Amino acid sequence: MSQILTEVLESNRKYAANFGEKGKLALPPARSFAILTCMDARLDPAKYAGLAEGDAHVIRNAGGRASDDAIRSLVISHKLLGTREFFVIHHTDCGMEFFSNDVIRGLLASSLETAELTPNGFRDVGRGPGSRAGEYIEWLTIADLRQAVIDDVERIRNHPLVPKSIPIYGFVYDVRSGKLIEVADATKAGKAA
Repeated sequence: MSQILTEVLESNRKYAANFGEKGKLALPPARSFAILTCMDARLDPAKYAGLAEGDAHVIRNAGGRASDDAIRSLVISHKLLGTREFFVIHHTDCGMEFFSNDVIRGLLASSLETAELTPNGFRDVGRGPGSRAGEYIEWLTIADLRQAVIDDVERIRNHPLVPKSIPIYGFVYDVRSGKLIEVADATKAGKAA
């Protein structure tokens, strides 16, 4: 058993020992909103948005992008579980800003081992074999952080399965200060009708 697995199972044992009334939480989120944000380990939506278990849905992926799967989750969140507001929250210093579709496709074609981030970008340090299957994936990289928030809010707002009555807010989380910074043009684009 790996050290990480041992630590996770021990932490879960301690958590479950004090689980208490959490087993009675309702399925719909108590505060009726959903957050789409990045999977970056430096982001803790529970802390930066003041959440407790049962409060909100948090959908995470690389970059916090409005992918088909993220939109699927938002639609389920609203249609079946009653959320009434959405937040799109990207963040500063996001890894998705450090490469392009072509870069990751090249890295994967060369090797499936972990690449190294250097001051000049990612560099492959592994040995093959790689796979060209990455050529068929849109990696949703970020060239302009502010514009990516606007684009994602607009994509959600214009999706035919998202009601116009849901306000969609756009923010950037600053990893240096912990502050949420509104992207006004995104929030304007996500305004409820």
